[in-house]
Amino acid sequence: NTNRQDFNKMHNIITKHLKGIFWEQKQVKGMMMETDNLVVHESIPSPGPPYICYVTLPGGSCFGNFKYCYSKAEARRDAARIALMNSTFNELPCRHITPEFISRSVKEAVSTTSGNIADASDPGTSIGAYCLMLELNTGKTMLEFQEIMTVFQLLHWNGTLKAFREMKCSRQDVIHYYSQQRLDERTRSHMALDWLQKEQQSPGLLSQELQLAVKELGEARRTGRELRFYKEKKEILSLALSHANAEDLEGYPSEEMSWREETEFEYYTQERHCQEGSMTDPSEHCQFHSQESDRESVE
Repeated sequence: NTNRQDFNKMHNIITKHLKGIFWEQKQVKGMMMETDNLVVHESIPSPGPPYICYVTLPGGSCFGNFKYCYSKAEARRDAARIALMNSTFNELPCRHITPEFISRSVKEAVSTTSGNIADASDPGTSIGAYCLMLELNTGKTMLEFQEIMTVFQLLHWNGTLKAFREMKCSRQDVIHYYSQQRLDERTRSHMALDWLQKEQQSPGLLSQELQLAVKELGEARRTGRELRFYKEKKEILSLALSHANAEDLEGYPSEEMSWREETEFEYYTQERHCQEGSMTDPSEHCQFHSQESDRESVE
């Protein structure tokens, strides 16, 4: 028991030291924005075990404790360990998006769909959209790419991409615009407003969606996956439900005033003269990355 305690103490010291060095070096290299250079630990309130902790890294990637933890401190250490292991693993050359990586990924995508390699040069196809997203992120790591893909996953889940498809906006325009956007409180609030309007049309929908989101988040955490998408869904739905419970839904605008119609993208597309075409569901090209990311995520 004494030896095990000494080992755990030494392991904690080394992990804390390495974690500090790792993210400090990334700051020095200028790879983070000043407002995003903090590692955030979030312990979930609980009357008893199992305790849960999430660690959000600079840039937005999120990981949680993998083990069944009997104390908050243990959950915090385990979540930090998972986050650090994924961060260091992500720095390997094989995790960087290069022309060779893009070529290999596109060929793999073609082999799992009904498309062909010629589609890669046409952003109007699902393969072309996937290829364009990779090319726009050349030089970045797969974890950084996942942070951007989370935006598109949420847009698909929220129904925004469907709206753009109905507006005949080109995939290329949507990809170029939203690749530059970050998830912030304004975006979350607008998405919550969309869900409030859906609740108006289908009472009880928010509670059902939130229960599903919580379940998905728990399953993803226990398998050691990156959690940003699942955690954002839960927080957006929780925000919407809190407003639904606090306010009479009749007080919210019932006309077609969703946030996607207020966004600057409306003006962006007007300037670019949105072309005829349809915006693919991101699941068509997100799934290629998600599958690879899940396989390579360090548990």
